Amino acid sequence: MNRKRQMTISLSAAVLSGLLVYGVYLLQLRHIRLEETTQVVVPKQFVPAGTPLDRGMLTTMQIPRGAVTDDMFARVDEAVGMETSAPLGASEPLLRWKLDKFRLLPRPGEATFQIPREYVKSVSNGIRAGDRVVVYLSAADNVSRRLFAGPVIIAAVKTASNQEIDNPKNSNLLSLAEGDKERMYASRRDANGSIDTVNLNLTEAQWLELDNACKTGAAKLVIAFDASSFEAAGGGTTP
Repeated sequence: MNRKRQMTISLSAAVLSGLLVYGVYLLQLRHIRLEETTQVVVPKQFVPAGTPLDRGMLTTMQIPRGAVTDDMFARVDEAVGMETSAPLGASEPLLRWKLDKFRLLPRPGEATFQIPREYVKSVSNGIRAGDRVVVYLSAADNVSRRLFAGPVIIAAVKTASNQEIDNPKNSNLLSLAEGDKERMYASRRDANGSIDTVNLNLTEAQWLELDNACKTGAAKLVIAFDASSFEAAGGGTTP
């Protein structure tokens, strides 16, 4: 009886020792796998081309170190505020060539249109090249409305002498590229000049809708600054 009991105890001890060794092996294997991977930024879901990226769209994941390239992002902050120039797949490593921080050039399917002066009723005085603006239609004999569902990009804002409105000592565009919200705000406060012409990046359908609405003179445009320009630069709201 004692011998049988001793054998049972010995067998249990052997099983427990085996399980302990196996557990240690799994922990070591997991540690090795972690050491062989690195963190990269990926979208949480599919992102269409032409979409400004915010923090809620992005996350990080571990991929094998050998698959990492210099074109990938390691930190979410690096990509926030940039705009996609190509569609992004869910959980697909974010590549720098698919993003653009300079939005003055029209995107695929767009062209840059100079808005005729007689089409414009008012322009927000603080807008600058690279900003996102909301376009409204103000009609005397009809209900005023928002012309486009989403904001559009300002390609250029110029004075009557064809000079770009900016602060030469504190460029708004340079501040926008660097993501410096405070300098962007300061450049708008200090810039001189009265807005005479505005260029917008629009699709053909958007331009035709705008032109058809305004060419008779029955309606005019109100171009308003959109706060997402500041959010893209500084991740917050306007000071």
